[in-house]
Amino acid sequence: MKIAHRNELTQELQSVAEHSIATAKIAGVFSIEPLKDFIYNIGLLHDIGKYQQAFQDKINGKHNKRVEHAVCGALAFPELMRSPVSLIACYCIAGHHTGLPDGGTRSDEIEDATLYGRLSHPERFDDYSDYKKELVFRPANDKIIKECFKDVQNDKERFLERFAFITRYCFSCLTDADSLDTASFCTGRKDLELQSDFSECLRKLNNKFEQFVCETGLQKARSRVQRQVYEKADTKSDIYLMNMPTGSGKTLCSMKFALERAIRSGKRRIIYVIPYNSIIDQTVEVFEKTFGDSAQILRHQSSFCYDDKDYDEDYRTLLKNVTENWNAQIIVTTSVQFFESVYKNKRNRLRKLHNMADSIIVFDEVHMMPTEYLQPCLRAVSQITRLLNSEAVFLTATMPDFEQLVRKYSLPSTAIKNLVNDKTDFSSFKKGDYLSLGKVSEEALIQDAQNQPSSLIVVNRRKTASMLYQSATGRKYHLSTYMSAFDRQQTIDKIKKELCGLYADYPDLTNVPDDRRITVISTSLIEAGVDLDFNTVYRELSGLDSILQAGGRCNREGKRSVAEIKIFEFDRVSPEAKVNITKRLLEEYQDISDSECIREYYRRLFMFYDEAIRRNTIASNCSSADNLPFASYARQFNMIDSNTAAVAVAGDEQSKLMIEQLKSNGYTDYRRLQKYTFTLYENELEDLLRQGAVKEYGGVFCLVNPDYYSKETGVRFNAADYYI
Repeated sequence: MKIAHRNELTQELQSVAEHSIATAKIAGVFSIEPLKDFIYNIGLLHDIGKYQQAFQDKINGKHNKRVEHAVCGALAFPELMRSPVSLIACYCIAGHHTGLPDGGTRSDEIEDATLYGRLSHPERFDDYSDYKKELVFRPANDKIIKECFKDVQNDKERFLERFAFITRYCFSCLTDADSLDTASFCTGRKDLELQSDFSECLRKLNNKFEQFVCETGLQKARSRVQRQVYEKADTKSDIYLMNMPTGSGKTLCSMKFALERAIRSGKRRIIYVIPYNSIIDQTVEVFEKTFGDSAQILRHQSSFCYDDKDYDEDYRTLLKNVTENWNAQIIVTTSVQFFESVYKNKRNRLRKLHNMADSIIVFDEVHMMPTEYLQPCLRAVSQITRLLNSEAVFLTATMPDFEQLVRKYSLPSTAIKNLVNDKTDFSSFKKGDYLSLGKVSEEALIQDAQNQPSSLIVVNRRKTASMLYQSATGRKYHLSTYMSAFDRQQTIDKIKKELCGLYADYPDLTNVPDDRRITVISTSLIEAGVDLDFNTVYRELSGLDSILQAGGRCNREGKRSVAEIKIFEFDRVSPEAKVNITKRLLEEYQDISDSECIREYYRRLFMFYDEAIRRNTIASNCSSADNLPFASYARQFNMIDSNTAAVAVAGDEQSKLMIEQLKSNGYTDYRRLQKYTFTLYENELEDLLRQGAVKEYGGVFCLVNPDYYSKETGVRFNAADYYI
């Protein structure tokens, strides 16, 4: 018997044949129809290197040397299936432990750096041919597999993108199947799923909508906009565009549409993708309150830890396990998690990709796709909808011309449906007028803001926010990522309480005494997912989308007939294209919140960055499918600024214990510690490291000198200064 695994608790043995066949069957079940036999064979051959005597000696305790086994299946596969698509299997099998490798060239000499390097020395392996006696290779129809490339076969770049996507998809099926079968044998852990009843969720959501009052003009306008969406729930498309203004009930409306489409088209999952962690918090809360026990919602984000929730141990364990491969029917996650699960090369990321099939995928605040990654993001969506029988919903109040963008940067044949064609009611959701103040001094800005009952000042730089906070007086609050997420939430809770008290005591906001006026100074983090309502908003000149998002914090409930969002500049020149584009639009358009102005903003923005957008694809760095740079591209694909680092700071007793644990043994619960971190640019981190204010423990940077941190403003760069 050739052994694949040994259960250390029971000492039971699993043969290579048993593991190979089980993995092949599971992978085949995961697969889309045209690839089923092909992916079955990938699973069948992935571990045939374990037939080597050197591996058997190792698993039987005769030595403890590393035995390479993954490459053997990659060497054998092309002999059994002589087709160009067998290269996909070679990538997957060779990298099923270490990650998809770069293809390289046939002249590569470094054995483990590239696929061709790994395949170039078959003589280093023991005989593993015994697999032929136990494993039966299925004939895979080459023509059916090639149908997956039919619509891109005449376009080299799109063909290479498709080839790379299908390779990652096959890798996902293989690695998840391999992980599940191994876990099942070695630990007894079964593959469980988080269950949701879509029909019951829809019933509860409809009941919630029925309870909404529809009497005022605004409420009736909201109902008419939403009705446009629901009327198209029977229409099949690859991508749906849901352009709805702030305050029109986008979140619940999009979920109702997703449930309708999932039920009518027999989809298995709803994946709700959100750009910011802060938006996820309140979105999940809304869904959980609405659906109750009809939905087991998987929440996957870097700043969330299931250990912080009051779950029983079995359910908590289930949630953690399902996070690994998204085996859930309702998933709420971040844009970073979603797209890195398409474009990274390691198994812990790509395991989730195959479970994006048969899904309704809602992209909330879709306009926030990073400009430099626009093309790979749009191509990912098109591949998933075209090949994996999924549908995507693009949701935002500031909609670019995605129909044109998808045709230009992704697949021209993608079916796109606009769900809200009539924008007549959009003016009903306008909460204030956008006024340009031009250049102002910091003193004049603070003075004007503090004359308001409540004001929000949003600036582009963290140091500017700290400096303005220092200048302000009275009831003032500061928010930026120089503060930990824990301290930011504490501050937001205080602001909400203050605002509620102010509006309760002075409902018409007149005759508000100076000591009750509230001033909040923040960076752009407040623009998304922070449900606060201010009398007046001040926004430093930035991209139009950011200005409109900031405007959503002004007169949020529409209780005041007159409200203003004031756009200002400081006496410095910004090099950013989006700032200069917005500045020109302020001169050209009377109302910058108009839909045509928004479309024109994005048209100019994407035209300016066109070359950069086109350059950032995996196909731009290779000449053929056999030298696709999977590992190199994965390292470059960072949707979060890679020039920043997180630093942990004690915020409460729990965080103090975790940091002490790091100091003593170099390990702690990293996901749990996430909310106690703030971010620094590399040069800022180096400065604090030199001063001895920050030290590294177990790969985590920690602030060790409390004099360098304030709960009000976050990190200080000189212990003698209270403010930056």
